[in-house]
Amino acid sequence: MTLPGPEELSVRLYRPTLEPRPLVVYLHGGGFVTGDLDSHDRTCRRLAQVVNVAVLAVHYRRAPEHPAPAAVEDVVRIVGWAAEHLQDLGGDSEMRIALAGDSAGAALAVLAAVRLRDGGGPPVSALLLVCPNADMTLSMPSVQEEGHGWGLDAEDLAWFVEQWVPNPRQRADPAVSPLYAPLHGLPPTVLATAEHDPLRDEGDALAARMAQAGIYVRHLRHTGLVHGFLSLDHVSPAAAVAGDNLFREFGALIWQRREGQPGV
Repeated sequence: MTLPGPEELSVRLYRPTLEPRPLVVYLHGGGFVTGDLDSHDRTCRRLAQVVNVAVLAVHYRRAPEHPAPAAVEDVVRIVGWAAEHLQDLGGDSEMRIALAGDSAGAALAVLAAVRLRDGGGPPVSALLLVCPNADMTLSMPSVQEEGHGWGLDAEDLAWFVEQWVPNPRQRADPAVSPLYAPLHGLPPTVLATAEHDPLRDEGDALAARMAQAGIYVRHLRHTGLVHGFLSLDHVSPAAAVAGDNLFREFGALIWQRREGQPGV
């Protein structure tokens, strides 16, 4: 589908059943520069099937043509539109919309949740953050320790960030770096990091900061895996198991409705 407006946005809907289900808005990775609906099609199908939810994948505006915060604005707009059309999308009207994303998409999920919280937008029920790009300053040790030979090189990572936030002095701005954003009041979260990911340390730091802010965080550390393991299920049995377990943990947050549980 294509949303009308000054900036046309493409979305793709996945439904495991025609019955109403919780709706998850999925934000693809790709360093804010690459990635689209097709690059993460398999991931969204798995998410819908394993968690038994409707998934709305978003093709947000990308850098360098559209630097920060264009993509964040797109996500906020999509969530507002989805809330207004929840029944048409197969969403459950009794359950709020959840946000999920990997890498750059995980960063956008956090930043959009903050904007929705502060702007009075539709509340987000839960977050799934997979290998989040949480610190645009790229100052954590793992950027260099794991940024060579594991699939995502430190030099490429720096280039991606430069496209999205061209001014180095703005890369610690809370509007572009989740690690520096005010995180209080965000929904319960499942956050995944991987041992051989240059973004590992900033993901660890984000999980710690969220917990300090009083957010329920289920932090899953994956030994032996690399950045982008979520899309490697067809070539790596370990990645397939890790991804399915991660989705099940996220599903537990979404489906928990009993009073006192973290997913409420």
